[in-house]
Amino acid sequence: MTTQGIAQRDTRQEIRQFMEGFTLETTPGSAAKIENFRDHVRAQTPVYITFLPGSDFADTIAVAKRLRAEGLEPIPHFAARSVPSKQFLADGLERLCGEANVSRVLIIGGAVPTPVGEFSDSMQLLATGLFDQHGIRTIGLAGHPEGSPDITDEGIRAALKWKNDFAQRTNAHLYLVTQFCFEAEPIIRWDQKLQAEGNRLPIHIGVPGLATIKTLLAHSKACGIGASMTFLTKQAMNVAKLLTVSAPDRLVTELAAYKANDPRCGIAGVHMYPLGGLKKTAEWSYAVADGRFKLNATKTGFEVDVPG
Repeated sequence: MTTQGIAQRDTRQEIRQFMEGFTLETTPGSAAKIENFRDHVRAQTPVYITFLPGSDFADTIAVAKRLRAEGLEPIPHFAARSVPSKQFLADGLERLCGEANVSRVLIIGGAVPTPVGEFSDSMQLLATGLFDQHGIRTIGLAGHPEGSPDITDEGIRAALKWKNDFAQRTNAHLYLVTQFCFEAEPIIRWDQKLQAEGNRLPIHIGVPGLATIKTLLAHSKACGIGASMTFLTKQAMNVAKLLTVSAPDRLVTELAAYKANDPRCGIAGVHMYPLGGLKKTAEWSYAVADGRFKLNATKTGFEVDVPG
């Protein structure tokens, strides 16, 4: 095999391994528009279910039950500032575990300026002990590569230390799930900083799925995305590009190389945000994980082969 062939094989393998076991996400509203998740998502794929501000948690529970019935792994969100009481939390866990066989959840603070009840952050939910009591074995927590509009940098550092300490006294496996970003450099800097500070929680990096630049901009502004917004803003300056579908191939290629070649890398998984629709993002993600893609000439990105 030629040197070029070896290099291409290695890059392709890095990318495939990086995408292995990726997760997806749905809102209850989006789920209602999908006739059957099995038409787009393979069996046992983990799918997060949002609990957005002002929504009814019963809808999150209903989607969890549906995902389980359709052969997928439901991962419901618990947003601390939207949980009115400890009893509400206990009842929700009771239903999710009993009716949807849930054993994995994501706990976040939630984008609510004023808490609706007694909880204001994910640490307070963890401290109730209810997740251990209900047999939750895997818990995702929020990671912030570009900071958060709701928490100071010092607050983020203190929270991460608390979560690392808590991981030593819970029965559950804890990990971090990040908001989506558009550039690899700030993610890599953040990960290196966390590892230097002693973080031991595996990191699942949020990657934006296929969507138009216009759609990505709208989601980014709504979610308070930070420094890598510059990437989108530059793209949006060309009006002709606003309706162009953007794929995260360059981001995935760069992060895959980092994970494969830096033994200190804390990235353990990929969470795909289907901002432009579940079907498109799922097709693209499976194609990459299966190796159905072609590297570009400079090996800085790729094009996938998806069903027409």
